[in-house]
Amino acid sequence: MSDSLSPAARRLCDLMAAAFPGPGDPHALRAAVAAGGRAPGPAVADVHDDDACGVPVRVYDPRPDPDPGAPGRPLVVHFHGGGWVMCGLDTHDAGCRRLAAASGAVVVSVDYRLAPEHPWPAAPDDALTALLWARSRAAALGCDPDRIIVAGDSSGGTLAAVTALRAPELVSGQLLFYPPLDAAMDTPSVATYARGHFHTAAHMAWYWDQYGGDPAHPHVSPLRAPDLTGLPRALIVLADCDVLRDEGLAYARRLGEAGVDCAVQLHPGVFHGFLGTPLPAAGAAYAAAAAWIRG
Repeated sequence: MSDSLSPAARRLCDLMAAAFPGPGDPHALRAAVAAGGRAPGPAVADVHDDDACGVPVRVYDPRPDPDPGAPGRPLVVHFHGGGWVMCGLDTHDAGCRRLAAASGAVVVSVDYRLAPEHPWPAAPDDALTALLWARSRAAALGCDPDRIIVAGDSSGGTLAAVTALRAPELVSGQLLFYPPLDAAMDTPSVATYARGHFHTAAHMAWYWDQYGGDPAHPHVSPLRAPDLTGLPRALIVLADCDVLRDEGLAYARRLGEAGVDCAVQLHPGVFHGFLGTPLPAAGAAYAAAAAWIRG
């Protein structure tokens, strides 16, 4: 059987998988993430840590002294991935720098509480707190409070989708990179890519167990929300070789059926987590996301 990953993605996937522990021990997973080497992101004019009403955040401003006569810039509130169990501000520093530099938007990266020590709803509550804080700071940052976008990769994409569901009137867009959207995990892509594509079905099921909450609740599984009408515009970026691919496509269909302006980018030949790799698909995804943010 031919490999669905590109040759470059297959080599990288196997290297990453060999260094990544199986599910079951959050401390081992966190240690593996901390030990992983990361390429630095681009220079950004101002980067500083702050406190969003008790939630640690890091602010990336590509242009700290904007033209006073210029229109307010977009403000991106970003939630990192990591199965709600691992990662943080440092693991996603390069990606946030990249997004800020490419889009011209201010990016607020959110260090929400992690499971299993802090199960649902700790993370989505922290996400909403950070959104409210960022909105209150928008003018001071030279941003338009009506141009606030929630964004996130993987489990951070879930938090972005949930935040948009909880406060649609405060959000102008949702940027979701390969998000888990239904704890049921019953789509064909779960079976097709269960093993051998870095992010396994076993890992995802374990992450959901650590996260907690009622799987049927829309603030746990956004795909189960009864009504998506009135949500902000969305860009959903997916990896073709990913257990989460089909639920991302299903969410996009439901958003479209609800009248929401929703675009999908499906990147072939790559695996879950490709944004953090040197694969060409990562550059293409960031460039398209930046253009979408500016729009």
